[in-house]
Amino acid sequence: MASLRQFFQGELYDDTLMRTLYATDASVYREMPFAVAFPKNDHDLKLLITFASEQSMGLIPRTAGTSLAGQCVGNGIVVDFSKYFTQILELNEAERWVWVQPGVVRDELNLFLKDKGLFFAPDTSTSNRCMIGGMVGNNSCGSTSIKYGSTRDHLLEAKALLRDGSEAHFMPLNKAQLTEKCHLNNSEGAIYRAMNEILCDETNQSEIISEFPNENVSRRNTGYALDALLFSECFSEDDIQPFNVCKLLAGSEGTLALTTAVKLNLMPLPPPYKALLIGHFNSIDESLRATQIAVQYYPEAIEMMDNIVLECTESHVEFSKYRFFIDGKPKAIICVEFAAKKQEDLQITLQQLKQTWQAQGYGYSYPVVEGKDIVKVWALRKAGLGLLSNVPGDAKPVAFVEDTAVAVQYLPEYIAEFNKILEKYGKRAVHYAHAGAGELHLRPILNLKDPQDVVLFRTIAEETAQLVKKYEGSNSGEHGDGRVRGEFLPLLVGEHNYDLFRQVKHIWDPQGIFNPGKIVDTPPMDTSLRYEAGQITKQFDTIYDFSEEGGILRAIEKCNGSGDCRKSHLMGGTMCPSYMATHNEKDSTRARANILRELLTRSNATNPFDHPDIEAAMDLCISCKGCVSECPSNVDMATLKSEFLYQKNRHRKASLQTDIFGNFSKWMERASWFPGLSKMAMNMSLTKKMAGVAAQRTLPKPYTYTLAKWYQGHKQQLVPDFPRATVYLFNDEFTNYIDVEIGIKTIELLSRLRYRVEIPEHRSSARTQISKGLLEEARQIARDNIKLLGNKVSDEKPLIGIEPSAILGFRDEYIKLAAPEQRATAQQLAKHTLTIEEFFAREIERGHLTAADFTEDHKKVLVHGHCHQKALSTIDATAWMLSLPQHYEVEIVPSGCCGMAGSFGYEEEHFDISMKIGELVLFPAVRSSSNDTIIVAAGNSCRHQIADGTQRRALHPVEVLHAALLRK
Repeated sequence: MASLRQFFQGELYDDTLMRTLYATDASVYREMPFAVAFPKNDHDLKLLITFASEQSMGLIPRTAGTSLAGQCVGNGIVVDFSKYFTQILELNEAERWVWVQPGVVRDELNLFLKDKGLFFAPDTSTSNRCMIGGMVGNNSCGSTSIKYGSTRDHLLEAKALLRDGSEAHFMPLNKAQLTEKCHLNNSEGAIYRAMNEILCDETNQSEIISEFPNENVSRRNTGYALDALLFSECFSEDDIQPFNVCKLLAGSEGTLALTTAVKLNLMPLPPPYKALLIGHFNSIDESLRATQIAVQYYPEAIEMMDNIVLECTESHVEFSKYRFFIDGKPKAIICVEFAAKKQEDLQITLQQLKQTWQAQGYGYSYPVVEGKDIVKVWALRKAGLGLLSNVPGDAKPVAFVEDTAVAVQYLPEYIAEFNKILEKYGKRAVHYAHAGAGELHLRPILNLKDPQDVVLFRTIAEETAQLVKKYEGSNSGEHGDGRVRGEFLPLLVGEHNYDLFRQVKHIWDPQGIFNPGKIVDTPPMDTSLRYEAGQITKQFDTIYDFSEEGGILRAIEKCNGSGDCRKSHLMGGTMCPSYMATHNEKDSTRARANILRELLTRSNATNPFDHPDIEAAMDLCISCKGCVSECPSNVDMATLKSEFLYQKNRHRKASLQTDIFGNFSKWMERASWFPGLSKMAMNMSLTKKMAGVAAQRTLPKPYTYTLAKWYQGHKQQLVPDFPRATVYLFNDEFTNYIDVEIGIKTIELLSRLRYRVEIPEHRSSARTQISKGLLEEARQIARDNIKLLGNKVSDEKPLIGIEPSAILGFRDEYIKLAAPEQRATAQQLAKHTLTIEEFFAREIERGHLTAADFTEDHKKVLVHGHCHQKALSTIDATAWMLSLPQHYEVEIVPSGCCGMAGSFGYEEEHFDISMKIGELVLFPAVRSSSNDTIIVAAGNSCRHQIADGTQRRALHPVEVLHAALLRK
């Protein structure tokens, strides 16, 4: 490594942390790599090829690491293209093509192309983070393949580095051009000569034609695509398409060369009018037979979800909102998307299909979804992989036969026989995805910690491969053979063709350095699994109650590696702010789950939480809670970090910084005794240094008096004559000591709107203790608050809060911190605890509040939502609230986290990353707004971040409405 590192311009890592993070992907496999490389350019890749050749070591190419067949794991050097090979190199609008590097994200490419009226068509479920290199490697298809085909169909040219580091440019060739290539005196010429020899052989041609998947199977990714090369003008009298080695590279899983750039065919944007017809069916078989009818109407996509997938969405914070179209309890639904240039043509097609289904007795409900709601339906479908990890217990839907594809005409019979295989062994499967293309993602539910189920893992794979062969299908439709299906290739294509595959691998890679052990010569599919057969899941004594998940380790194991946390700020959402800023795998939610799982499972230390690798991975988790709603598997990393901090430091005295920030209310109470002196001291350099606060930060100052004191002196005069209702105001520690004016305006606003406001007896929110892992104190505060408020709060008398992170703790952490006998009370309390924005939205919906009480002035309002609101509540409530004045134009900033995240952004070591997060979306949006635009942020820390980052003052929503209230 020393010799390699000396000339390497990118980054090389061989430490345990980084190797552990790259030991898994989204598959069931785990294998520790020798090292991880982030090449910066072709020079670095050539060095890696030379080093790998000299050391007889594998190079494992990787982009987002979402592969399901184990393509991205191995014991060599993982070569991560996702950090530096991210350029869109050249676009030709007239000829509709684009050159890109392998690390370009599919949806980000289409965002770039949108204004040009073009897009790259293959649409995978991971499209907001998957990268073009991975799509080429796996020959990805996605939901629209029935219209647009696979990546192979859109790969025009490719530049690659070959086995000796030489550069090659692959492109379409006619017979004369192929002959020229065969005469080249280099590695590229040797490849063309050998490939030409294989394909000219009549025996080989006959075997390929007779043994490869049936030509009616549109998704064919079994082995190397020799059939795609054979059916070209160079080898077939009947075919006029040119010979193009790119068809072989697509689906080759990085086993033949290192691709450095690709030229992609682009399509015009789909017609403007779209709609989904969603059929509800009483059985899977019925839905598949309805699919056979639907394909005759030439839709854009036909996607299926069974009842298991749909049930996984019911309790999910985010995706439960997208179930609006579900009618009853279907056993399966199919979503059929149509697009048309005219609205009337679209409606005719929808009606015709619906009537045909009804006439043949298929389905019981057929809702139509249009407009912006279409995105929600597809988001629900795309979340399938992650959602399946929410199935309780160690038995999970496992991806190993999920990629089989047959001709649509055989799909019902094939699925029926597949399910008989499972029934024979007392198992069942999840069914979802690409019904219209003859490929359902079939996930048998197995416990791979159980030796018996590991045996079934292989048995079911073997019998399914035999069934696929019976129906002349493809064992891999789009996810690749990798190491999970590679050993069954002789069964699928015959020994002769499998020997051709081995010849192809040797022709391109005689030393076996390019992603060895994938497609050919794979290790047994039941080795190097993520979990060991017979593995006991360790239990830990935790402060949070993880019993619903089966313990903290199982809560961590819900992360299946799907990589939803790797999307950039361009894709919207909150998760994961630190990854968005650094683009380092280490800073993703997936990485934190991986290192926690690894060390809690495998460490024999007395306290496995007390490990520098966990601390390094957790360092930039800002506890935004974005993963609670945006991670389909509901991996709550903020809670896991809080527990980690507690477990790590449980026998240590808290540092001064932890004490100051963690026991915020205690220190602010002391500061309130001498407010004048405290204000002076708060922003002194010495004070900041002692507290570990960045010198550039402005610390919040304690108010002259507390809200509690003000309330005691004013509560009688604020009671309206004829109150609408009584509300309990939670006087959190931030409002009580710092945002007193906001607290006063909240009480005044509610009182003038005829609500009686009471501040009941309660303790602080425990938010600061939770964030710093002071969980014994947090648990006691939570239990005290449940006891003090549980029997008071109701739908008629809700508990409302001003600071989102403080009030939403009742809905989140309190339930896991409650004593067992308090659990039911805590859950009831959570139902009737509202943010101030939710309360206003509720009252607007009930008709209690109208625009009549507010000004008719015209204002523009720009809103940044607090992370906890986005994760545990909704930012829509803020828009409702601020739209009460009828001429207030409200715009929500599509920002994630502001970057401050409580104390995180104040801390000296986190200042730079905090500001970098703010610069992603929030700061530019605020700076570009006009001076008369009202900037709004509900969170105390958000408002301070906006002030430090843009020198603009942000208001709480309450302040805006208070100013807009008509004075009577």
